[in-house]
This record gives sequence, structure tokens and C-alpha cells, in this order.
Amino acid sequence: MKIAIVKYNAGNIRSVSCALERIGISAEVSDDPEVLAAADKVIFPGVGEASTAMAYLKAKKLDLLIPQLKQPVLGICLGLQLMCRHSEEGNADCLNIFDLDVKRFDDKLKVPQIGWNDLTDLKSDLFKGLPENPYVYFVHGYYAELGENTIAKAEYGLQYSAALNKGNFYATQFHPEKSGSVGETILRNFIELK
Repeated sequence: MKIAIVKYNAGNIRSVSCALERIGISAEVSDDPEVLAAADKVIFPGVGEASTAMAYLKAKKLDLLIPQLKQPVLGICLGLQLMCRHSEEGNADCLNIFDLDVKRFDDKLKVPQIGWNDLTDLKSDLFKGLPENPYVYFVHGYYAELGENTIAKAEYGLQYSAALNKGNFYATQFHPEKSGSVGETILRNFIELK
């Protein structure tokens, strides 16, 4: 099975690769559209800023490729936000896979949210085998609203989408690669998706 990780100017690619290695999966890191299109599964990670990340994706024509992919795709953190319609971070128009906007947390909260938080209302095979309200690791100052594609919620001043799914596109606002055994289960579940 070929697993590809989308390379762009956003961090955490190494930690995603290492997390996959821990569950016995090797992945190719690439920004080559042909490599990504030929993979069985694609992981779209990210730690960074939305408008500069979108500029890189556009320069490599990945903004056209990613929404057209037919295999399972998993966005992580900034990856989830870039799969939405628009982000307040840098006033960026994004990939519009999920018809949701990404907003900044209220300044009354400590931003970014850094640390462990629990998931509620889990609705996907991505979470198969997990305990109720599992704890996962978040680092983010922006969030996706709730909507019809929400498959898990978290709360930080308000409820927001902790995970999304539409067809073959999945995304988590939290970092499965930094979420211990719960995260490993989620990554394994993603790899096993048909």
C-alpha cells in the first residue's frame, strides 16, 4: 500500500512520518501531483499559517489536485482548516471541500489552545475501538464551525468541529500523531479505510 504525505511549507510532517513508522507504515513525502494522485491514501498535515500555506499549494497546483483526489485523504490541524471554505487567518480562501468557515478563538480565551481535550459525539469508523470521550492533543488558535460534516466535537469556549468527514475526505483539528495510543488507533483506522 502506498501512503503519501503532502509536502508544503507547514510543519509536523516529520512527526506524522514517525507516528506512521510506529504502527509499521512507511510513507512518501511529496508535493508532486502524480505521486499524490497515485497513492492509496493521502495525509495532509500542517502546522503553520493559512494564507502562506495556500500560496504554496497554489504555486504547486495542489489546490486543484487535492479536492479532486478519490482515495481516502486525512487532513490534520492546519490541513483540516485548509480543507474548509475560508479562514480568518490571513483572510484566506481555502480548498472548499468542507462548506465551513474557520474562525479565530475569542481573545478572552488563552489562544492558542494547547494541550489535551476530550472528543464528544464521535460519528465515524475513524474512531472505531476508542473509549467514550477520548483525550487527544490540540494546538490551534483557529477552529472550524460545526456543520453537517462534523464527526467529532470539542469545546474550548464554544463547541467546534474536532473532526470532519465528507465522502473520501477526513480531517482532524487535533494531532493524532501526538495523541498517544488514541491517535495511533485513529491513524490505523484511517489506513484500514476502504
